[in-house]
This record gives sequence, structure tokens and C-alpha cells, in this order.
Amino acid sequence: MGPSDGTGRSPAETGTDPLGDPYLRTRFALPSRPATFLRRQRLVVHLNQALHTPLTLVNGSAGAGKTLLTADWAAGLRLPVAWLTVEAGDHRPGVFWAYVFESLRLCGARAADAAGAPADASGVGQRLLASLAAELNGLDHPVVLVLDEYDRMTNPEVARQLEFVLHHSGPGLHLVLVTRTEPLLPLHRYRAADQLTEIRGAELSFTPEEAGALLRLHGVHLPGPATSALVDRTRGWAAGLRLSALAARESTDPERYLKEFEADHSTVADFLLAEVLKGRTEESQDLLLRVSVLDRFCPDLADALTLRTDSERLLANLHRENAFIERLGHSWYRLHPLFREILRAHLRERLPGAEAELHLRAARWLRRSGFLPETLAHGAAGGDFDLAAGALVNDLAIGQLFTGLRSDALAQLFTGMGPEARSPASDLVRAAGALDRRDLDQGLGWLRRAQEQLSETEESPGLATARLSCALLEALAARLTGCPPRAEQAAATAEALRQDLPDHLLDEHPELTALLMTHVGSARLWEGRFDDARDVLTRVASAPGGSATVLPRTESMGHLALLDYLGGWPGRAERRALAAVAEAERAGLPRPPGAGLGRLVLAAVAVDRQELDRARVLLDETARLPAREHDPVPTAGRAMTVSRLLLDGGEADAAAEAADPAVSAAVASPWAESHAAVVRSAACLADGRPDEAVRLLQGVGGDQPVCAVEAAGIQVAAGRPRAAAELLGAVRAEGRTGPAVSVGAALVRARVAQESGDTVTARRLVARALLDARRERLRRPFLQAGGWIEPLLAAAPLHELTEGWLPSGRRQTHGEPVQPVADPALLVPVELSGRERDVLRRLARMMSAEEIAADLYVSVNTVKTHLKSAYRKLAVNRRSDAVRRARDLGLL
Repeated sequence: MGPSDGTGRSPAETGTDPLGDPYLRTRFALPSRPATFLRRQRLVVHLNQALHTPLTLVNGSAGAGKTLLTADWAAGLRLPVAWLTVEAGDHRPGVFWAYVFESLRLCGARAADAAGAPADASGVGQRLLASLAAELNGLDHPVVLVLDEYDRMTNPEVARQLEFVLHHSGPGLHLVLVTRTEPLLPLHRYRAADQLTEIRGAELSFTPEEAGALLRLHGVHLPGPATSALVDRTRGWAAGLRLSALAARESTDPERYLKEFEADHSTVADFLLAEVLKGRTEESQDLLLRVSVLDRFCPDLADALTLRTDSERLLANLHRENAFIERLGHSWYRLHPLFREILRAHLRERLPGAEAELHLRAARWLRRSGFLPETLAHGAAGGDFDLAAGALVNDLAIGQLFTGLRSDALAQLFTGMGPEARSPASDLVRAAGALDRRDLDQGLGWLRRAQEQLSETEESPGLATARLSCALLEALAARLTGCPPRAEQAAATAEALRQDLPDHLLDEHPELTALLMTHVGSARLWEGRFDDARDVLTRVASAPGGSATVLPRTESMGHLALLDYLGGWPGRAERRALAAVAEAERAGLPRPPGAGLGRLVLAAVAVDRQELDRARVLLDETARLPAREHDPVPTAGRAMTVSRLLLDGGEADAAAEAADPAVSAAVASPWAESHAAVVRSAACLADGRPDEAVRLLQGVGGDQPVCAVEAAGIQVAAGRPRAAAELLGAVRAEGRTGPAVSVGAALVRARVAQESGDTVTARRLVARALLDARRERLRRPFLQAGGWIEPLLAAAPLHELTEGWLPSGRRQTHGEPVQPVADPALLVPVELSGRERDVLRRLARMMSAEEIAADLYVSVNTVKTHLKSAYRKLAVNRRSDAVRRARDLGLL
């Protein structure tokens, strides 16, 4: 062979490489694009930047579409393109550079008779490389040199030589490296100087739109969601999409095939095993197979599975080689989902029976490292449910079985738990599942068994968390059985146990405390301790905690809405109920109990407003909710609302039957019993049995103000005004009651006055009731009042107070049907003055009273006067309602 600098050898003269073999012309040819090739313009545009930087890197995994993308781009260039596909034998510098020289000659970048080419396979002289760089730097037009499959080049000496030529070629050379791995070049320097164009795996991935176009080129037409699902599964991997499309078009149902195909029995598996797994070291193959049981992994976790200590190095190499491993940051990795499927199937063949043990090794490492969700998943997958349940309880996370967002997934993890799991933690998980299904007998049985085991357990770090978990389940059981004393005892136990737990653990699981307090608040509400219930429920509803406490927050808001309703505040109850429903829907709770109770309250308010169709719709919605709603408070709330709706629809017998909540509770609920008694009494009165109606009211007292005023109305209708007065006197002593109570009481007194001949007093009381009711749109008390009120309402000035919200015509007594009332604002036209409209327009722009006054050159008091007048005409009492109503009427 000639001298090492090769200056005396011309390729044109020999036509052979330094080894004496003829050049393989296929290595210089641009790969042909198949008929199903899809040009992706966004990548072509990005690749065009290569004409402005000396170095371009197209780096992606096997089958990512790198080569075809670059070849398609290169074919459209007007500049000379030298293409070279690198092979393993090119690690010898002389061979590599000889092929580079030949590729440049073939594209016309070097003259056919240009002197100088490597003659020694093992090396190349610096003078020859410098000569090449100078030659390229002097070109009139730059040349694009594409080195495809550059990942095969592993010789650092060649990398240094390539960087030397690139640096000294100046604008005459644009180098494009197509590779699976990071090249041994100083990329950081090119990045810092903005002289590097990079296209990497994430950008090479197909978008759903591109995938759809590619599938259509293969004759496969899928709907958008199915295409997106395929892209998710393949992560937009080009080869995976093409191979899937080729297989799918042979199927009679391509969509179903692509949804259900088993990756491990497909051409995809053949490709990945051949291109990625085979040929790697035994250690790398073993590592990949073992970590395939994990969604994500770090070197230490991988070491725990392989029982070695070299995972950090192996993972770094695999990632650098684009071996379908994605770096997630902070030393964590994950496998491509298809590759993971295939590896897991391969693991079962290569290491039968090892999968369960690998899951358990992972669970133990994850538990020590504080990764609870993954500990649970791998503990269950490995069949050690005592380990999984112990992790859940020790972490104080048992409340997550109830919080809606993760409860279904957690419950699913423990569906395979058998009798071999016998720890107290396992029994607590069983108890939680049963109570969540409202299976009280089983739930209490498992809870008692766990408590017995814990009572015999010596003090340990996890004992306090287990006992606090017991307290949570005790509180839930107390709520479901209507036993407030047991709920209070559970709360006291929990408060004592909190002192033995680190603050950080309680802070990490705010849902446990929020759930426990919600159960206590519900039990107090059931017992009729409204102030105590409101206190604890308000704390939960306003508690922080984000998604962790969204379910107890919505439940508490629903309970607070019911408290407002029971206190006679329908407008306030409606706002709380709407907030509960909105909170649940915003959080995406799949089965929102708080929203269910909130809808019941909205239905009850709709009945009071005689919007009966709306009430029926809301009740139907709550009826479709799952059985987890069936505990005493919402069950009684539903009975109350349904029975009143039936009563107002003229179905007295059905109303009396529906009034009984049919709740088996340890403690009776005074408000539930009072509401049931009033409905049954009203049904008797409608049936012409006044004495029986009065007898049924014996348990109704002033401590239930809404029931008391309705009972007083029944007493008057039954000819017992003195008894009615006594009931109203008890209500007056209670105080803090809402407009539903004041309206009802005023109407009872008005009837007594009217029937005693005091029409002036009756008219005054009805006027007061109308003013209070108009703000709340309370129609039921007037429609239930009976014939005595008709002459009063028909005469001025009371008739003016009914306009726009209370329908005219005959009022009904208990048991007579009433027609649903349309939106009150749509019943009659509303006339606003020009100035009132001016104020409302500015109100709609969120201007304050002071800003409106300045804008209209009037006083603030004048603005407030116009607002009060507009509110009265629109039958509202809030700014937002006024603007909404005015818009509905076309006044804005």
C-alpha cells in the first residue's frame, strides 16, 4: 500500500477502497422512498435550516423515519449532495475517509481527476484532511454531506478528524449526521454558537393528523379517536405505525385490530427484538427484560430488580443509543410502551415465574423510598396484599379509597385479595371497600376483626396510623347507621391519635381529616344539631388541599346547602348547592356524592318556587346516582323533596307514603320526622280528615321552623288558630330563621286575621309576605294558602306586588295539583326607565356604584335608588342576577 497520507493515489485510477475492494455503490445512493412514504412538511422546513449551519443532527431510535426523511429532503436540494451510509467496517479511518472522498467525487464536489485519497486502511494523514478541507472551503457552492447510520461509527479518532475537516471547510460543507446515538463531536460548542440544527425523537414522532394521513396511504381509514389511541400506544413511532398499518389492512375490521392487536405477536415485535434487543450484551438484555415490569425506573430501582450495581451505566448507554428508553429527568427512565409490552412477553418466556418476584422487589424498594401509588400497584401485581395494604395504612392513605378521583383504581388493585391476606391492614381495606359499597354488616365485621388484632399488637411506628384509619371507618359507619354518639367518639379518638403522628404525614393526607369531619358533620345534621353541624362542615368546605379534599368539600357544601334550606333560606341554599355541583363537575368526580345532595337541595328549592318540571328533572338525576348516596341524610332529604312534590301534584296518598325516608338509624332525626309528619298531615287534610291531620302534628315543634310554620298553617285550616299561634310563638323564640319561615308565618297570621274580620291586618301581613317571597321567588306558600287569599291578592295594591313572578288565578289548598310555573321574569313584560337601563348597562361592565355615579354625573345615592327599583322590577336581589335577568328579557 502507499504512504499513509495517500497523496499519490487517485480514486479514478483504481476504483477500489484502501483494502483493494471495489466501492459498494449502494452506499452512495439515496434510499428510495416507498409509495406509502408521507412527506411531513414541518420536518422538511426544519431540515432546511441545515443549509444555514455547518452541522445537523437527525437523532432518533430505530424505525423513527430518520433516513427516509433526510433522503426525501436531500433529493429536493439544488446543491450537490454526497450521501454515504456508514458501515461497521468504517471504524478504520482510511476506509471511512476513502468512502467520504468517493462520495464527494460522485456528487461533483470534487473533480473526477482530483488527486489524493487514503491509501492505508488503518490511517489517514493530516495533510490529506487539511487538503480536503481547503478544497471544500474554496467551492463556489457548498456541498451537503449526509452520513447515514452514523451510530455505527465508534472510533473517536475518526470523530476528531471529521470535526477538523468540518471546522476548516468553512461555508463549503454542511454535514448532516443521521444516527441513533449521540456522535462523539463537541456538540455543546456548536449549540453555544448557534451552528447546530437538531431533529430528535420527539419531533420525529407522528402527530395524530400525520398518522391518519399515513394510514390512509396504506389504505386504512380510521376515525380520529382510534387514530389518536394508536398514536398514544406507539408514541408516534414511524415503524410501529407502518407495520401496524400493513397488518391492519389485511384485517376485515382494521379499527378493531389496531385496538386489540397483541404487540408481542406481531411484526412490530420482530422488528424491535431484531433491531433493539438482539446483539446487545447479556447484561443489557437482562436489565431491559427485568425493568419491563415497571412503568418507570431509576438506576437504584433497576439494581434492586437485577441484583447488580451497574444499572446506572447500562441505562445511560441504552438511552444514548436510543434503545427505546426515554429519560424522564432526575435519573428516571421509562420504556417505549410497545417495547415494554414485547419485553414483558419475552420475560415470561426467558424467565418463567420471575415476574411476580420482580414486582415484589420493586414494591419493597418503592415502599422504602416513599412511592406509595407504585408500591400498591406492584405489591398487588406480585400477590402480596398484606404488603400493599400495609403501605396504604401506614402512609395514612386509606382515605384515598373514598376520595373519588383515585378510589376506583385503588379498589381495583385489591379485587384479587384472597383469604391469605390476614393482616389488620388488609382487614381495614376490606372494611373500607364494604362500607363504600354500603354493605354495613360486612364492613363492620372486618372493622371489628382489625380492631381486635390491633388491640393485641405491641406498640409500633405503624400502630397509630392503623388506629387512626379505624377511627375514620368508625366515623363513616356511625354516619351510615345514624349514630351520632359513635361519630363523636371516633372524632375524639382521632384527635388523641393525631398527637402521636408526625405533622408531615397529616399534611400529606388532608383527605383523612376532611372525610372524618364530614362524617361527623353529617351525623350531627341527622341528629338535628344544626349549629354544631354547620361549624364542622364549614371548616371542611373551606379547607385547602386541592384535589385530595375535593370530595369531602363537595359533600360538606351539599350538607351546608341542606342546613340552609332547613333553616328557611332557599336562595342561600340554592347558591351553596350550585357551588357543590359545580365543584364536583369541575374536579371531574365520577360519582359525586356532594353533588347528589346538592341536586336534592336544588330540587327542594324548585318545589318551593313551584318549578315542578325542574324539580322532577333534578330528582331523576339524583336517582341515577349510585348507591353510595344512600345514607340517612340524603335519603331523608330525598324523601322530603319527593313527598312535597307529589303533594303539590295532587297525589296525597303517594306523598304520604313517600314521606317516610325508610332509614334504619340508631338515633331518630327530628327534622326528618317533622317533615314527614307535615306531609302526612297535609295529605290527611286534603283527604278531608282534619282531626287525623292535627294528630299527626303532635311531634312538630318550634325547633324545626320550616315545619312549624307549615304545621301552623294546617292547624288554622283545621280550625285550631290557638294551636297555630303557639307554634308560631315557639318559632319566634328560635330566631335566625330565613324568609321561607317569615313568609309562612305571615300568611298563617294573615289567614287568622282575615277569618276574624281584620282585613286591614291581613292585607298588611300578606304584603309583607309578598315582599319577602318575591326576593326568593317563593310561590308555594301562596299557591298552598287556599281560597281565603284570592280576594286579597286580586285587589290593589297587593296585585301589583304579584306582577312579574306570581301567577294569577285560583290558589290551591294542600293536595290539589298546580301547574308548573315558567320563569317569573318571562311571565309579564318588565318596564325599566331609561336611567335604570343606563345603570344596569354599567353594572354589566362590572363597574362599582361609585364608578357608575361618576360616569353618569349623578350621586351614589341616586345610583343605589335606581338599582333598588330595577331589582324590584326584575324580582332579584343581587347584581349578577339583575344583569342576567335583564339580558334574558332583552333589556340589555
